[in-house]
Amino acid sequence: MSSTTDLSGRTVVVTGAGSGIGRELALQCADRGARLALCDLSQVGLDQTASAARARGAQVLTHTVDVSDAEQMQTFAKDVLEQFGAPDLLFNNAGIAVVGGILDTTTADWDRLVGVNLMGVVHGINAFVPAMVARNAGHVVNTASAAGLLSNPQLGACSATKFAVVGLSEALGMELKPHGVRVTAVCPGVINTAIIQASPYRGDNVDARKAKTTATYAKRGYTPERAARNILKAVDRNKAVAPIAAEAHVMYVLSRIAPPVARWLASTLAKIAQ
Repeated sequence: MSSTTDLSGRTVVVTGAGSGIGRELALQCADRGARLALCDLSQVGLDQTASAARARGAQVLTHTVDVSDAEQMQTFAKDVLEQFGAPDLLFNNAGIAVVGGILDTTTADWDRLVGVNLMGVVHGINAFVPAMVARNAGHVVNTASAAGLLSNPQLGACSATKFAVVGLSEALGMELKPHGVRVTAVCPGVINTAIIQASPYRGDNVDARKAKTTATYAKRGYTPERAARNILKAVDRNKAVAPIAAEAHVMYVLSRIAPPVARWLASTLAKIAQ
């Protein structure tokens, strides 16, 4: 597709649109003239995003969806394709986290993380990409994480799912290139969204760890608005893997040119955060 600067007449799908980066992607695309198809598990958050987008003049379709449920995603996609046609931009953005070591992560945590962070992306691809391929155009943007570039011992299970999203995205990009569909894996970094407060913490000293992490993210001060703006720039540049915040860029470079240094840094930072 052409530049995201002007999205007039174009269809943008955003999962996890009820808050954070997903909401800001939706609103910034609305400001650029896009039609929006939005889903989220939270009806309240989804309604708030939709109202704000409509106030900007956007045509908006919404569904309350659990992205880990393939059938729900297919129902959402059917409605979108019937009303708007194939997406020009598909943001598989919905994601969750569990903070804690792998040995403290429960089987239920694993099931939910894999269901949302990985299978949610797969379900979005299966539901929408065939129509994009048939039209021979479009861009798929899968939200991974800086924890998908460099393992974090306090986000072990989350890292596993986000590494999977990066690998999936790179493979999908190669597969879809002959069909005119581009793919980007986004790795935001430390973005001050509600996910860090909403995420369950496992292990010891939960309250103290949560308070410290929340304060660190707030002090870092990288807003979802800024992240969404830079994600759209990465789409325009057709980046296969797109680190967003400065720390994500550092993790990306170190993980590729100096893996031992990267692992030492990740371990040191995790100890500081404990």
